[in-house]
Amino acid sequence: MLTLRLARGAAPPALCRRLLLAAAAAGVGFLLLAALAYATAHPGGRAPALRLAWCAVPLAATAQLAAAVARADPAARPRSGLDMAGLGPARLPALAAASTAVAGLAGSVCALLLFLHLRGTGTGLPLDGAAAEALAADRPLPLGAVLTLLAVAPAGAAAAGGLALRRAGAGGARAAAEPAGSAPPALPPAGLPWGVALTGAGIALCGYAADGTLGDDPEGWLPLAGVLGGTEPGVVGGWFMIAAGIVLAAPGLVWVCGRLLCGGRPGMLRLLAGRTLQGESRRIGGPLGALCAATAALLAALELDGLREFGPLGALGAGVVLVCALGTVATVAGAARADRRTATATLARLGAPRGLLRGAAWLRAAALFGALVPLTWLAALLFALPGGR
Repeated sequence: MLTLRLARGAAPPALCRRLLLAAAAAGVGFLLLAALAYATAHPGGRAPALRLAWCAVPLAATAQLAAAVARADPAARPRSGLDMAGLGPARLPALAAASTAVAGLAGSVCALLLFLHLRGTGTGLPLDGAAAEALAADRPLPLGAVLTLLAVAPAGAAAAGGLALRRAGAGGARAAAEPAGSAPPALPPAGLPWGVALTGAGIALCGYAADGTLGDDPEGWLPLAGVLGGTEPGVVGGWFMIAAGIVLAAPGLVWVCGRLLCGGRPGMLRLLAGRTLQGESRRIGGPLGALCAATAALLAALELDGLREFGPLGALGAGVVLVCALGTVATVAGAARADRRTATATLARLGAPRGLLRGAAWLRAAALFGALVPLTWLAALLFALPGGR
């Protein structure tokens, strides 16, 4: 009940973030139900298992969005009123988990209603039974499996939200325990060399698998038609390694961008933009890396097969991943801007012109654009190279 009251009294940006999370959970729930319907119509073989396994990709993107939404939710921040109600910092992760679970549950209910409507419920509404054949309307679905699959997205969102807030609370406690004036130096994130190494290993694995060194598999490991449908498992594993390497290296790349802005003899504009990027590299780097990897994968898929070979379910899965990546970046950027509000007000009181603050924001955006767009283009080329052979 407290979660519903806090949701009702939330500001419009918080409501929009929760609606986005509910929409992502609805997409994941629909994909899981479609995979179950395909399994009932085509028992045996590995195709049903592959369709179900590939739902883990949009599920992971939804979990990342849930973590960002939970950390940015004003209701999950310490308040005196919540302390009086017995919800101190130790119980805030449970509140965040409940809030994200409610949004995910609402999305799962919408997914079930849409799924049943497209299978054909006899209501006479538009699109009633429009996908009856694709969703195996002539075969009954096990109720236990339906309920279990519908609970996957809310449970994943709740776990991600609670864990993210618990980690944020632990980091805040460590920062509060440090003596005043002993701020740690702006060291680069440790993931840059490991991300580069993982990306290189993924490129090597894709090369070996594309040349047939690891053996041929005529059936492929992607539930799609066209060139992507015949992708071998080694190539798929290499793609995952490349994407993981990009996500792991992105915080270090953001830090390097900030370091380059501060290089030489920087003026106030470059120094402010560079220090801000260095301080926020760990926070915004991971979501930006996930967005780069998702965009590169989509560009490579369009280059190899085009949009028609995706099919409606493939397009839905790609859309969920891309929307979740964009939503996570927007949520993290908005939360970082809110956290900078005190420092911005201090600079304004000291006489800093508004043009300086706006210029620093544009300079940060330009630096990230100049670094991440070539990275996305290069990753798309690497993704498309094995499939084009």
